[in-house]
Amino acid sequence: MDTTAATCLFASAQRCLELADPAAKLAATACAAQAFAAGRLRIDADAPPQPIGAPGRPERPRLVSPRQLPRRGLGTPEGRLALLHAVAHIEFNAINLAWDAVYRFRGMPRAYYRDWIVVAADEARHFSLLQARLCELGGAYGDFDAHDGLWEMAVKTADSCLARMALVPRVLEARGLDVTPGMIERLRGVGDAASAAILHIILREEVAHVAAGSRWFGYCCAREGRDPDAAFAALIAEHARGALKGPFNVDARLAAGFSAAELARLEAAA
Repeated sequence: MDTTAATCLFASAQRCLELADPAAKLAATACAAQAFAAGRLRIDADAPPQPIGAPGRPERPRLVSPRQLPRRGLGTPEGRLALLHAVAHIEFNAINLAWDAVYRFRGMPRAYYRDWIVVAADEARHFSLLQARLCELGGAYGDFDAHDGLWEMAVKTADSCLARMALVPRVLEARGLDVTPGMIERLRGVGDAASAAILHIILREEVAHVAAGSRWFGYCCAREGRDPDAAFAALIAEHARGALKGPFNVDARLAAGFSAAELARLEAAA
């Protein structure tokens, strides 16, 4: 590792973001998280971030339109592999999203960077669990096609921390809170308790990740003098109307910082 990445938060975040090899990205993420927790990474915002581009990722999986991804049932080994692969792809993207949230948005409180570094480390651990489970079942990350919807939203929100916090954690990642309980039950129903247990860990920890999005969305709204409800509704209308699909996991979303009134409006919009 170069000396700048070893001592500067933003250089370290950029390095983690740009690494393409999953094993190297996981190792660098763990190292950076430990260094920040120990106070060894300074927050030096003299240089602006580079324009957003494609993050570091392996050549496979091949990225295609969501419409090109086949639907597979869980009644076959291939179907279970495809489901776990799809979740692993989300978690790998989430590592990049967390590091980009650290790297791109300067001038935030130290607690903001702490939150998203913790998220990056959690997502790396989730990906590692899923990668190991795929291997146990005879598969590997990259075996199935995937889509790039999460990163496409990162590109759309690269110029606004407020928009990023609203649309990535509170819309796209919050969708996982809604659909994961059903996936857990389906996996248990076909006798795959081991995979279900991994998704249960992910579901429990993703509540805190979405809550971080809620917290810093509120902070950005207050800093910019904007009403959070109006700002959230406007951003959804502009960028993410098609991403709102019910039913919503009300308990998980309330724990993740959504208000009851906000959930009522989301249910009406969906």
